[in-house]
Amino acid sequence: MDDKIFKALNEQIKLEFYSSYLYLSMASYFENIPLDGMGKWFRKQSREENEHGMKIFDYIIDRNLHVDLPAIDKPTVVFNSIHEIFLLALKHEQKVTHSIHQLYELAMEQKDYATKVFLEWFITEQVEEEKNAQDNLDLIQLIGDDRAALLVLDQDFQKKAD
Repeated sequence: MDDKIFKALNEQIKLEFYSSYLYLSMASYFENIPLDGMGKWFRKQSREENEHGMKIFDYIIDRNLHVDLPAIDKPTVVFNSIHEIFLLALKHEQKVTHSIHQLYELAMEQKDYATKVFLEWFITEQVEEEKNAQDNLDLIQLIGDDRAALLVLDQDFQKKAD
């Protein structure tokens, strides 16, 4: 594996684990409000992001290399509103998508066909992640300041997390 790709994959692991931390931070916010359904859903998202990081971890191992784990940045822990959280989640998923696209381009440039094929799963996954993030933000914007609707939406998040 080319050194550029190796380094980029390690950075992607960092981004996936950061995503996990960020979603845990968001879960904490919701569980303290308490909107436990949203908190539980963000915990589930955190686990999924961790799984994504481990998928890349395992791929590097499968390529007979030692993973070089960079330090993970501290995520945002103070949020001003529910809307802000869902907007941040969408923007973060867009950032992850951009990063994966850059990795894919690098794999094509370096003619690393195995990595190119490996990353196709992530490209498809990010379409789903961005759609979910956009749908969630749209729902939050739709209900506005309606607290009763927020409680109903929280119950829906609870169901999605189960």
